[in-house]
Amino acid sequence: MESISGSSVDSRATLRGINTTPLLARIESYEASEKKCISDVRRTFCLFVTFDLLFITLLWIIELNVNGGIEKRLDKEVLHYDYHASFFDIFLLAVLRFAALILAYAVCKLRHWWAIAITTATTSAFLIAKVILSKLLSQGAFGYLLPIISFILAWIETWLLDFKVLPQEADDENRFLSIMDAPERAPFMQPGPLSDGQFYSPPESVADSDEDLLDDKHDPEKALI
Repeated sequence: MESISGSSVDSRATLRGINTTPLLARIESYEASEKKCISDVRRTFCLFVTFDLLFITLLWIIELNVNGGIEKRLDKEVLHYDYHASFFDIFLLAVLRFAALILAYAVCKLRHWWAIAITTATTSAFLIAKVILSKLLSQGAFGYLLPIISFILAWIETWLLDFKVLPQEADDENRFLSIMDAPERAPFMQPGPLSDGQFYSPPESVADSDEDLLDDKHDPEKALI
C-alpha cells in the first residue's frame, strides 16, 4: 500500500506537467477509496452477512415464542439439545458463518473465494442432512422456513462475493494501474512543434481568380505563358 501511494505521488507530479486533469481526478478518487477501511462493494457484502445473522436470529426468537415461550424453549433446545428437534444448531450455524466471513473479508480483507466456498459448502451439507434426518418438517412452518432461508442466504452471499465484490475490486485495481501507466505513454502522445511548412497562406478569393481568368482571355500572350 505504501509503494502504491509513493508511486501515485510521483505520477501526479508527472501528470501535472502534461495537463491531464481527468487522470489526476481518477487517481485521487481511487486513493480516497483506498484510504477507507474497505471498498463500498465489500462493505455492502459485510452488511448482507450481518443481515443474514440478524434475520436468522429473529426467526429463531419468533419460533421460541410461538412454541411455548422463550425460557421454556431455550431450556429444551439449548440445555437439552436434540439434533432431531432443535433449531438452535441452525442459529449457531449462522453465527459461525457470520464470524468466519467477517473475519476473512472485513478484518483480513481476503481477495479470494475459498472462505465463502467453505462456509457455503458446510452450511448446505449441514442443512440438507438436518432436513433429511431430523423431524423439523413435522414442527410446523418454522421447520420449513428456517432451513430454507438459511440455505438461500448462504448462496446469495456466495453470489455477491463471486460476481460483485471480487470482480469490481479487480476492475478498480486494473483501472488504477492503467492510469499509473499513463505518464509513461504521455510523451509519445504529445503533439510536436509546428514546422514552417505547416503554416500556409489562405487561398485567394474567388473574385480575384475570376478577374485573372478574364484578363487571360483578353491577353493571348499571357494565356500562352
